[in-house]
Amino acid sequence: MDESGSRAGALELKHLRCLVAIVDTGSFTDAGHALGMSQAAVSRTLAGLESLLGVRLLHRTSRIVAPTAAGVRALARARVLLAGTEEFVREATTGHTRLHIGHAWSAFGRHTTEFQRRWHEQHPGTDLRLIRHNTPTGGLAEGLCDLAVIRAPIDLAPWSHARIGTEARYVAMASDDPWARRRSVRLDEIPNRVLAIDRRTGTTALDLWPEQGRPAVEFTQDIDDWLAAIATGRRVGLTPQATAAQYRRDGITYRPLRGAEPVSVHLIWRARTTHPATRTAIALATGLYREDRPVRRSRD
Repeated sequence: MDESGSRAGALELKHLRCLVAIVDTGSFTDAGHALGMSQAAVSRTLAGLESLLGVRLLHRTSRIVAPTAAGVRALARARVLLAGTEEFVREATTGHTRLHIGHAWSAFGRHTTEFQRRWHEQHPGTDLRLIRHNTPTGGLAEGLCDLAVIRAPIDLAPWSHARIGTEARYVAMASDDPWARRRSVRLDEIPNRVLAIDRRTGTTALDLWPEQGRPAVEFTQDIDDWLAAIATGRRVGLTPQATAAQYRRDGITYRPLRGAEPVSVHLIWRARTTHPATRTAIALATGLYREDRPVRRSRD
């Protein structure tokens, strides 16, 4: 057996649980409480993992504990492995499975409730959980979900993926904004305003406009920060229809945007650990989006 094989053989789940608990709780003491271990045992277990891997996983000071670059990679993989272990135990002991679907802003937009309802009716043996995680992959790269709904223009090459539909773009504005009295707004009007953009997980990019005619931008951190910036009346935002459906707020009005291509909606997943319900979820989501399409009537 080569050295890498011997290291893998020595790796235990307690190493992974310890790493995750330290990062999630923010301290060795709190991780010990969560795991039912002493602080000293937590330190020894992490030191054993670092020795096993031959890399430093955490930066430790008197005030903070933060993962190193190697720690970020190890943490993401640890979450995947632990989630897989928990799923294995559930399936082996109860015969039931759980499907986690992640998303950064909106799940399936106005289809979310219907997706959940039909899923519970048609697949009662598979528990469905929708989780929001503010990363470009909606928690998939971090090992927090089995599938993720993606609208942001990310590189899909590392993931297996399927397009489930498209959504029209909307303009978000303060409810007392003059545009709120209109039925719609044109894309070429947006450069006259300051545009709020979440460049990490948002769907809006400046290449929607010619290089010489782009709006001024204020960058935000997440959906809540984005909504707060718009509610002041100093900013507007562009977003898919799903946001307008799932994030109705007092003081915020949405109007259709004319002159822009719709946003593609994808489900993405890890090819090596494909959940058995993946194709079923794709079919259900695709069917719901297809129901939005207008029916063409033949002329007599």
